[in-house]
Amino acid sequence: MSETLVTVVGNVATRPEFKKTPTGVPVARFRLAATARRWDRERGGWTDGHTSFYTVWAWRALGEHVVASVGVGEPLVVQGRLRVREEERDGQRWISADIDAVAAGHDLTRGTSAFRRVVLPRPELTAPQPAVGGAESAPADPVGALSG
Repeated sequence: MSETLVTVVGNVATRPEFKKTPTGVPVARFRLAATARRWDRERGGWTDGHTSFYTVWAWRALGEHVVASVGVGEPLVVQGRLRVREEERDGQRWISADIDAVAAGHDLTRGTSAFRRVVLPRPELTAPQPAVGGAESAPADPVGALSG
């Protein structure tokens, strides 16, 4: 089955909401507004066209990073799988467009951003250490030891 991958450039329209699924998988959800801009010859300037809204779903580490990094009104570039759904509610037909994000970042054509890499502890550094003098010891703190 083919998936429709899209890249959408727009502004964050709602505060990213974070939750965990019943199985513990982290997910963030927010709305992204993308407005077409066109050159208006008569006015001699840019004018806004139609605005499309997308619900963006960011899973696992991407969701955690989105919640920590993104605010309402900020320009973003989002790439992911497009899902268009039709449904009927209260006698009205609704069409919604969702994006399951695989990548997201600030649109650097409109400002600057400061990237901070997240360093995850390596499993081999968190294994319990042999006890000294026969007493149990706590596992080493690799993050504190390496970052100090």
